[in-house]
Amino acid sequence: MSNSNLGRAEASARKALLTVHHYDVRVDVSNAQNLDEQGFPTQSVITFDAATPGSSTFLDFIGLSVESVELNGAFLDLADVVDGARIHLPQLARENVVTVKATAAYSSSGEGLHRFVDPADSKVYTYTQYEPADARRVFANFEQPDLKAAFTFHVSAPSDWEVASNQVVSDYSDTAVDADGLAIGGTWDFATTLPISTYITTILAGPYFKVSDHFSMTFGMDSAHAGTELEIPLTAYCRASLSAKFDTDPIFAVTKAGLAYFNDLFDYPYPFGKYDQAFVPEYNLGAMENPGLVTFTEHYIHTSRATDTQYQQRANTIMHEMAHMWFGDLVTMSWWDDLWLKESFADFMGHLAVAEVTEWGEKSWTLFASRRKAWAYVQDQLPTTHPIVADIPDLEAAKQNFDGITYAKGASVLKQLVAYVGQEAFITGAQEYFKAHEYSNTSLADLLVPLSNASGRDLSSWGGDWLQTAGISTLGTSMGLVEGRIAAFTITQEAVDPVTGLAALRPHRLAVGLFNLDDAGQLVRTHSVTVDVTGAQTIVPELTGFPEPALVIVNDQDLSYAKVRLDGVSLATALSAVGTIVDPLARSLVWSSMWNAVRDALMASRLYINAVCEQTAGEHDIALLQTLVDNAIFALENYCPPDIRGEVRAGLLAGVEEHLDAASPGSDEQLVWARALASLGRGTDTPAVRIRGLLDGLRVPSGLRVDSDLRWLLWQALAARGLATEAELDAELASLTTAENRVGRVSAGASFPSEAVKARAWHDAVKETLLTNELLSATLEGFMAGGHELLEPFVEPYFESLREVWETRSIEIAGRLVRGLYPAHQDLASGGNPVDHPVVVRTDAWLSDNGGAATGLRRLIVEQRDHLLRALTAQSVVS
Repeated sequence: MSNSNLGRAEASARKALLTVHHYDVRVDVSNAQNLDEQGFPTQSVITFDAATPGSSTFLDFIGLSVESVELNGAFLDLADVVDGARIHLPQLARENVVTVKATAAYSSSGEGLHRFVDPADSKVYTYTQYEPADARRVFANFEQPDLKAAFTFHVSAPSDWEVASNQVVSDYSDTAVDADGLAIGGTWDFATTLPISTYITTILAGPYFKVSDHFSMTFGMDSAHAGTELEIPLTAYCRASLSAKFDTDPIFAVTKAGLAYFNDLFDYPYPFGKYDQAFVPEYNLGAMENPGLVTFTEHYIHTSRATDTQYQQRANTIMHEMAHMWFGDLVTMSWWDDLWLKESFADFMGHLAVAEVTEWGEKSWTLFASRRKAWAYVQDQLPTTHPIVADIPDLEAAKQNFDGITYAKGASVLKQLVAYVGQEAFITGAQEYFKAHEYSNTSLADLLVPLSNASGRDLSSWGGDWLQTAGISTLGTSMGLVEGRIAAFTITQEAVDPVTGLAALRPHRLAVGLFNLDDAGQLVRTHSVTVDVTGAQTIVPELTGFPEPALVIVNDQDLSYAKVRLDGVSLATALSAVGTIVDPLARSLVWSSMWNAVRDALMASRLYINAVCEQTAGEHDIALLQTLVDNAIFALENYCPPDIRGEVRAGLLAGVEEHLDAASPGSDEQLVWARALASLGRGTDTPAVRIRGLLDGLRVPSGLRVDSDLRWLLWQALAARGLATEAELDAELASLTTAENRVGRVSAGASFPSEAVKARAWHDAVKETLLTNELLSATLEGFMAGGHELLEPFVEPYFESLREVWETRSIEIAGRLVRGLYPAHQDLASGGNPVDHPVVVRTDAWLSDNGGAATGLRRLIVEQRDHLLRALTAQSVVS
């Protein structure tokens, strides 16, 4: 709808006019089990004040219909006031009450109120997901974060369902009975919330499996709340068919550790009463911080063998969402420009909590360096990069900014800030921030003031350098040697803000580590100094006189955010011995430097792939190992020159099989290599016999569990090569019909190297709207399997369909289609110029011809073009 894209200026004007006090919301999902019913009744009663009597405003609602609008006792003419996604409210009084009765739509895209049918038992589940602005798909409201209010929810549903919301149930009544007088429907009334934003309200309703626990603590004598006792009921939900796999003990253990840690650290008692966590199907996000009822993707419930890193990632997400209870829910950004005020902090705090109070300890920062920062580095080098404090003119732009800049770069910069001011000052400033702005909305200055006061440093210039400029700094070294010893050591910095084109040299508080081989042939840190890097060159006199090192790591300990270029000697050492670096974080940083060099076309992808084969035997940091394997496979398919790709693939495949057979039985390393074998099998027939054998129980390495997740990866490999049949895939699904296996079947089915299969997958994804969000993604994944020659007929239809897709689909689904179907896997002709590649040329033509297209759509196309151009440029580098 044309007016669904709320602008920042409109929101600001509405905020200046309104003070919203309370919502009383009724939602009736009693008909949810009848799949012919496309919608459900909803009612909002909103009390609010208007600063200017006689003025007008509007409510937000996206649904099937509006039945009535009553403002201050008078019913409004629907033809006059209902306008697309808005309901206009004229002639406001000083004090107002508006009641809207409407019919909202059940969602299959994960936006609004999502309805899911479990293929395992045909049970129906519903839950809501609103960020950034989809509460309006469930009830009429003022959909912007700075119009906070108290909410009272009433939910009608089948009487045998579990129903939950942000607050506890205050009352329940049977509201429908069958012919025998037995209750078949009821209404759950919930206690009123504290003032919160619309996007973090939530409803959960369905035959969920539920487990309860409890957390309690007493604040210590050094707390401002000394002696205060905190009692928090805990509940965890999942689908009934997943109950046997629902490992709630470790989930509750992490939850309790986090509640104890954050309550003590922030010295602000958790204010939202209960703490429920629901693991729900077909979730678009990793999780969402709804106070009192956090929702997670159910992929965190592992139905097949999972690595320790996967459990660590779940713990990190639990901590991330918990940090949001303070950063985001208690204190909320005024508008999406300051999205970082919640997401950057939650990302940093999540890793900090895992590091300090869970079994993973310092592995948390290795995961952060190898995964999260890598995401930020990719995002920050796109033409669409932006400052952490971004310019978000409207909701469409807000949706696109849930990205690596807002999350991972922001968290990296906060880690740098902690190194700059000290953790004690950082936490003291945060505590003052919560006290000063509880239940209200803030922007950048509101946080920097208490942090400056606590640290004694004026952080305004720091904020300008780090939060209000875009792009990434690149650090290198210049080292003068005399008789084998360092005579001069200089750190160089290059940084240009790609948005403004101006230099953006930033202050970096970082460590420089010197590494040498010990008697056991391992690289160990022999010296380290901490320095403040400013400007284009920073001399480090503390290193003068030390022997020439085998390896230099700038940003040792990963305190700052920057790309680091290895000097020639260090690069040679890394290629031959990176796997021997004893410190896992240092090892991860060196691998990161090499990966950035490949992506920047400064190092041949073949060298990196060979290093992964040669330097990862026995790598026990599974997060790092998984990253390296993923990178190697991605580099093979995208960055490797086409004329040597077959040779490099053969070498990588041989290395993967060797590591698979040598890995300790039942180890995480073994599982990583088995998954890698399946991934490589999509591009070559060579491992097909081995893959078929694993499926049939032949040549299975001791301890390897070839269970459902791995089996579907193996089937997808065979299907992509045309070496499986539809009947085999159907039989595999029939052996265990679950939602997870259905996704695997859909992906494998779309993977066949057949023109007819690809045409059907294209039609189902682009022309039809029957696929749910998760099945759409599975279809796109399968569709893209196979050489670009097979997909060539779809290049022109892709560009021709873009505007229609964007204008007719929800933003979530449209984004998946635009990204997932872009013809990204292309080869550079020998001697060719990347910018002259036909797909790059066609992309440029579309951008030129569609200057008036939606900003969000153009952004995605610009980003996909950049990824392709980077890949083609990397292919031009030969070893």
